[in-house]
Amino acid sequence: MQRVIVSILFGALSITAVQAQTSGDLRQGRRLALDVCASCHAVRRGQTQSPLPTAQSFEEIANTPGMTTAALAFWLTAASHPAMPNLILSSQQLRDVSVYILSLRN
Repeated sequence: MQRVIVSILFGALSITAVQAQTSGDLRQGRRLALDVCASCHAVRRGQTQSPLPTAQSFEEIANTPGMTTAALAFWLTAASHPAMPNLILSSQQLRDVSVYILSLRN
């Protein structure tokens, strides 16, 4: 019985640690989007036209089928995006901006 309780406790702690690593700050993500991304992308809810016509709006990105935090992190850290500058974001900034983008889903 003691092993079961320890296993359950350890599992709960592991889940909490994973959630803490994958969570992002919506407000910080919005701020980052406005400061860094808005010169090319439409970053606000309801904004459909990006300043750079070839850049998708964040709402479009959020509503891409299968879009997840992991997919956004991969895309944002991929080495080659011909039209996008090479952004150097911390892992927390990646989580923050990903949470913000996904908050724009319809």
